[in-house]
Amino acid sequence: MIKMVALDLDGTLLTSDKTISKGNEQALKAIHDAGVKVVLCTGRPINAIWRFIEQLGLTEDTDYTITFNGALVVHNNDKAELAKSGIEKADLVPLHNFVKAENAPLDILDFQQVYPMTDLKPSMYQQQFKGNIDFVPRAFSDLSTTDEYSKAIVSDKPELLDQYQSAIDDTLRSHYHIVRSQPQIMEFLAAGMDKVVGLKALLAHFDMDFSNLMAFGDAENDLGMIKNAEIGVVMENGQDPVKQAGDVITGNNDADGVAQYVNHYFH
Repeated sequence: MIKMVALDLDGTLLTSDKTISKGNEQALKAIHDAGVKVVLCTGRPINAIWRFIEQLGLTEDTDYTITFNGALVVHNNDKAELAKSGIEKADLVPLHNFVKAENAPLDILDFQQVYPMTDLKPSMYQQQFKGNIDFVPRAFSDLSTTDEYSKAIVSDKPELLDQYQSAIDDTLRSHYHIVRSQPQIMEFLAAGMDKVVGLKALLAHFDMDFSNLMAFGDAENDLGMIKNAEIGVVMENGQDPVKQAGDVITGNNDADGVAQYVNHYFH
């Protein structure tokens, strides 16, 4: 029985202009009011998506959000951490060496803010980013060795990102879970880190498992939850490998694709 619905944001729940349509809002509020857990699953921190949490009314005592692509599960009401898993600065050294050799930019995120690396090419990440988070430029050598980091981002023109991606070798790939979340954004997470990690912790918190989960997504960083969920729903605009992994294809993100399937399944 489906008791939790997990939703990616960009390209899935959000329209192309980064808003939640009225149709999607109404469909999700209806199942939330009926007792289904509605969980936003994003690469961003919770403050950056707070307007969406408020719009959907996900501010009750049992509402949580999966942030940083699974690395942090947050209790919406008080921002308390249910589960957290970061990476250390030492783990980021191979990535820093790689981007330096490729003349690529790099942003490193802890669980509060973003550090654009000032010793590298300027990044496009801040101009892509819509939301409430501080960008604190810093050289890699000045990053704390005691703090935990949530992930790193390489953000550049899509054609340059294609070049960087093709230069990644097996050694580097073994260090990280690498996902192309948007054409201009490539994310480097701890090896094994995935939205599935956060969802597993949250499902366990509610004495549920993946047989109780429906997940909606469109991109590479949604593959894990699409494969693991009892019902993996992929957007019409989704990437082909994600569509192949899913159970259902729904409408696109600009045509209330989420509401189409939610209304069909729950009514």
